[in-house]
Parts: sequence; structure tokens; C-alpha cells
Amino acid sequence: MLQSKLKLSLPLQEQELQQVATALSGYDLVDELDAALLDIARFTGCNGLFLLRLTPARLSVQIEAMYQDDGTLFSQRDAQKLLNRVANRRRLHSYASLSHPTIIQDVASVIEEGDSLQSVVSRLRSVLLIPVLGNRYIFGAYRYHCDGQWRESSLNALTMAGNMLGYAKEACRSQQAVKSSELQCIEHLYRMPICCVHIASDNRVIRYNHCAATSFKVEMLQQVASLVQPQEVSQCYATMALVRDGLLTQASCELQMKSNLSQDRARVTFLSLSAEDGTLLMMVEPIEASQTLAPQQDATFNFDGLTGLPNRAYFETLYIDSEPCAAKRSTFVAFINLDRFQVVNNVSGNQAGDRLLCEVSSRLTHLVRRGDVVARLSGDEFGIFMPNIDRNIAEQVAERICQALNHHEFTWEGRKHSVSVSIGLAQSQDPQANISDLLRSANAACRVVKESGRNGWYVYASDDPMVERLNTDMSASVDIIGALANDRFELYYQPIEMLQANNSGLHFEILLRMRCENGELMSPAIFLPAAERFSLAAKVDRWVIDNVLRWGASHLALWQGLSMVSVNLSALSIGDREFMHWLEMRLLAEPELARKLCFEITETAAVKQLDLATELINLLKPMGCKLALDDFGSGFSSFAYLKLLDVDYVKIDGQFVRNLCQDKADQAIVAAICQLGRDMQFEVIAEFVESIEIGKHLAKLGVDYGQGYAIGKPMPLAKLSASDGLGWHQQLNASG
Repeated sequence: MLQSKLKLSLPLQEQELQQVATALSGYDLVDELDAALLDIARFTGCNGLFLLRLTPARLSVQIEAMYQDDGTLFSQRDAQKLLNRVANRRRLHSYASLSHPTIIQDVASVIEEGDSLQSVVSRLRSVLLIPVLGNRYIFGAYRYHCDGQWRESSLNALTMAGNMLGYAKEACRSQQAVKSSELQCIEHLYRMPICCVHIASDNRVIRYNHCAATSFKVEMLQQVASLVQPQEVSQCYATMALVRDGLLTQASCELQMKSNLSQDRARVTFLSLSAEDGTLLMMVEPIEASQTLAPQQDATFNFDGLTGLPNRAYFETLYIDSEPCAAKRSTFVAFINLDRFQVVNNVSGNQAGDRLLCEVSSRLTHLVRRGDVVARLSGDEFGIFMPNIDRNIAEQVAERICQALNHHEFTWEGRKHSVSVSIGLAQSQDPQANISDLLRSANAACRVVKESGRNGWYVYASDDPMVERLNTDMSASVDIIGALANDRFELYYQPIEMLQANNSGLHFEILLRMRCENGELMSPAIFLPAAERFSLAAKVDRWVIDNVLRWGASHLALWQGLSMVSVNLSALSIGDREFMHWLEMRLLAEPELARKLCFEITETAAVKQLDLATELINLLKPMGCKLALDDFGSGFSSFAYLKLLDVDYVKIDGQFVRNLCQDKADQAIVAAICQLGRDMQFEVIAEFVESIEIGKHLAKLGVDYGQGYAIGKPMPLAKLSASDGLGWHQQLNASG
């Protein structure tokens, strides 16, 4: 046998190369390999072709593919033996040592006398061996009649063909290896004492383990929907979609299965199988079993146990991993709160509330875009992560959700409940901002919707006046909580003087001031609305009443000389049963002090809560307390409701007093209120008395009392040393 480097004698034939390339591109090189080899041999003038793969032993070879034009020369087994004989004789110093195309002439010379292969190779004259794919494969060709020279075009065509065939074989081997590895993993899973079901892309069962067979009587090609109760199908499909759409690698939910053992709910987890498009592995665990998991094991399920949605922790992780500010389009986060959800819990029970949460979760997942993530943040609060979206599209999604849920009918045990949501939207703009900041902004926008009537959406903007006011109130609410805890409130008083005669004793209204941590006083115009907005008003009123009574008890002689002490009550306080019970007990404990108290409620609060205002009157009157209706005239039904309330004082709203001297309409309104007071036997107090002239006009119109800076500015209660009235009536007469 003669080994020699290839002799290239003919110029490149482009037609031959093109023909081979066309043949390779026209066939599936795995399933149609034989047909591809036939065309390659025909275009290159070869009698046979073979593809060798070097085994780990490096000296032996394995034939991956083989073609013979007559099909009778020798079998694949004979070819395997022949090639291994050549390698064993080390004539090539192992096939792995080939670094360039090599010709073997007179192959029969390597076969010993009497060898069974001698007759097989007698016709072979020239064999071409081409190392391909990094010497992992050798592509060979042979001819029966050849002078030892191979055209350059044949070499190029065969080299190209060998590399493409080698790549195809390697890809096929890799896929088989991955599939084999995954099937081994699935086999281990199927041996676990937990129900495992392999679901195809069309939602049919294609494999299942013994546990699933005994628990659910699973059958091949059974629809996965038939494994769960009918009412759970939509939730099941929604959870599967999270994984199939690539949003999550695994998703869990609680479903009621059609179990042979029980009808209890189970935790169902869906996992994606990387080697098979659209297929899922479903694992089913009884709730009792999953609840006994160790905390660190249970933490691996980053999903809400009730709705199956991602929880807040997983939601925040998804946001961080998405790098929202690096996207070409905007990223929005929506904060969703169910309106009046507590009503459902209170009227129909917590089970009804849980069912409503599940229904809303299911609707939300079908109302967002593909790629958006819906999560349950806490209680009745949900979040939506909307990556790569324009503002107008985000607004359309929010509007679609509001409309759809507003038409959602929720019925529990024959009782229908209305459903609506408030949505706040916030855009990710600052790369330094974290998801907590973004959710806080979206929550602020959601609160704006809540206070504007609910059932709507709002986009957060830092310079929006409504948002600025909300942020101010939120900051003030924190200061209020600190002031309550650290006793940083201070009581002030402002005199209320008689305009028709001298006071028998000092009558004043209690005002409240709050000191911040830096020692500065915060305006009541800031912290009182914040207390109302964030449900702190009852706590503030409780502090005021308690400290007023404490002051009165420690200054008893001074207290007894007073004419009246007015204290404001918030509308929220009179609707707070716990506060009202406390107020009753506190006043019963101080009967001597209670007789000097007059409680002021606004006209708006009284009109909107007529029953509660009546209850307050019935509570206070037997204890000797008085009641004043504040800001009278600001409502639209004042006179109609006044006859239903047994009040002692009416305080005219300041808008009718400021311009009283010039505005005849204000004078007419004040006169009418005074006439009403005389007829219905209540006394009239005018606020915002800023000058002697206003005081004179009020006295002339019949107003009984005045209050304002012209009479006396607010002063600290701690500095009050006398209980006598100021005698402002005398100043009016003296100036006249």
C-alpha cells in the first residue's frame, strides 16, 4: 500500500461544487442521508462513500454512514473490519493522526494471504480519507478505476460534504444525549411518591407515574382539564400559560382535583421540559403534605397559595432581572386594589372573599398582554409588571381591566356583590429607583383613584398637584403617629365672646398644634386633613379629649369658672364604635368636667351621617354636654336637616362673615340664620371676626357670639390663668 499526499492535477470545477452543495441543501441529512450520499457520489464520480467517527479508543472507528454504487461489494461489517485492520497495522499511525486529505492506493496489500477480506477489496484501487470536524470524523471515498489523482473540485466538494454530514451527526447525537438525560430525570421523578403527569403541547397526558395512576386514574391522551374540578379549569390553564409563555420556569397554584381518595385541594406545580417544546411536567401534592415542608423548602414556591399567582417577592425579582431602564420602550407597573372588598368578607364571609380573589386573579391574567406578569402582592392588592410598553397601551390595559371587572358578576349563596378595582400606574424612569419605589408611586396613584370615587385608573406623576397633596399627607401621617407616641401635640385655646352681653365666664374653643421632631410647629391645615385621610382622626380626637379633661382635673377651680369649652370631633370619630364607647366611659368618669364641654361637628358630617349624629346627641345630652354644628351654611340641605338635630349652637361658616360689611347677600343669609336660631332655640356663633366693624354688623343682625383674631388669637392652654370673659361686648359699645 502506498501512502502519499494528494496530487491536485485539475483546476477547480465550480459546477461540481455547486451540484454537491445543492444536493446537501435539498435533503434532511439525518432522515434522508442515503439519498444525499447517492447524489454526492454521482456528482464527484465516486463508487462509494463512508463517514467514520473516531471512538474514544482513538485507534478504532465506527461507520456512521455508508454508500456503494452497486450495493454488493462488501457489507458495513466487512468495511468496519477492514478499516480497523488498517488502523491496527498502524500504517496511518491511527486515524486521529490525519491532519490533511490522504490517498491510500492498492488497499488489498494490507490484507494477508487467506484473509476472508482479500476477495472483498480486490477491486479497490484508490481510497481518499478526509479529516473533518476537528478530526472527530473522517469522510472517505473510493473508486474502482483510478490513477491515484483526485480533482481539486472533488476534494473541495467532498470536504464540504464531510463537514456538513459530521455536523448533522453531531447535532443528532447531542439531541439524543439531551433527550436521554432528560428522560432519565423524568424516570427518577416518576419513581417518586408524588403524582407526576407529563403533559403534551395540546394539553393531553403522554406519560404518568404509578402515584398519579392510583390517585387520579390517569389515562393516556386524557385532557388535563379532566383531572381538575370544572370550576378550576381556567385557573389551571392560566398557571400553565405562565410557564409555556416563558414568563416563569415553574408556576404553582392550588386546585381541587378529581381525586379518587378525596376532594381536598392540592398544590399543583407545572415545570417546563427544555427538550420538548410546549410540554410540561405536572406535580400534584396534597395541601396537608406541602404544609409540613420545612420553611426553606416551602420558600422555593414563590407563588401565592390561594390564587397561584407569583407573590410579591417573585414579582420584585422579575422586575430586577428585566433591567427595565435598558429596554427600548417603557416599563410600567400597575398597583390594583379591589374596591370595597371588606364588604364581601363582612357580609358573606372569608370563604366568599377568597373565591372572589381567585376569580379576579383569573380575569386579570386574561386581560393583560402576553408577556405581562400578574402577581398578588398582599390581601386584596395585585400588581402587574408590563415591560416594553408605551404609555397609551398601558392606559388601555388599565381601562380594559376596569371595564371588565366592573361587569363581573360575583354571587355567593344567592347574594350578588358588585366588583370594581382602582388602579395606579407608574413608569420606570430612574435606573436607580427600585421596585419598592415604583410600587409606592403606583400605590399613591391608586389612592388618588380611591378618593375620587373608585373604579378607575390614574397615572403617577411626581409634579401632579393631587399626588403632591397625597405625598404631603402621607408624610404628615407619619409625623402624627410619632406625635401620638411621643406626646408632641399641644393644646391651644381661642376665646368665643358674647356680642349682645358680657360673658359670665370664659368660653373658648380648643385648638390643636403639633410639633415635628425638629421642634417646629406644623400647620393644622396640613396634619388634620392627613389624619382624616389616613384614618388617624379618632386617635387624635381621643388624645385631645383625654388631655383636655386631664387639664381640667388639674385646674379644677379654673375649669369651674369657665362658661364653655368647645372641642371638635371628626366625622370619622363619630362613626367609630370603639371611639364612641371610649368617649362615653371617659365622660362618665368625669361628670363635673363633662358639663362644661361642647362638642363641635361639621354640618357636612352631620348631614351625611344623620343617624350617627343623632346617636351622638343622645349620648352627650344626658351628661350635660352641649353640641355645636360647625361650618353651617356650607352644605346644600342645611335647613332641611337642622330640624332633625337637637343642637345648642350653630357656627356660621366663615365665607358668609369675611365680607359681611360690603356684601348684602351675606348679611341676608346671616340674618336668616339668626331668625332660625331664635325660632328653633339655638344660639348663633360667627367665625372669622377679624375687625370691630364685622363684630358690630354681626351684633346688629342678631348673632350671639363671635370668634376671630379681632377678639383673641389662639394661645397655649397651659398659659391660661383666669376664667373670666374678655368683655369684648364692651369694646363694641365703646367703639360705637
